[in-house]
Amino acid sequence: MLQNIGLTEIIIILLVLIIIFGSKRISELAGQAGEVTKELKKAKKEVEEAKKEFGGEKKEEKELEKESETEKKKTEEIKETKETEEKGGVET
Repeated sequence: MLQNIGLTEIIIILLVLIIIFGSKRISELAGQAGEVTKELKKAKKEVEEAKKEFGGEKKEEKELEKESETEKKKTEEIKETKETEEKGGVET
């Protein structure tokens, strides 16, 4: 839709805006639009950083879960070894 707008149409739109709002008001609006754009970029950056942090926490949680599972397996193996040793000692 906006791809078909030519230079003439843009000039006409700008002239209409100047007539409606005046040159002073247009410069204020442009400044406000710049500030809004700056704030949106800042917010986008903060969201991306938060996503990275949250993703990192998920990885850490998975690593901790794997470590705890490994520790559980080791504990079970130790218990089984002790049980087999006790059974072997009782039989002899």
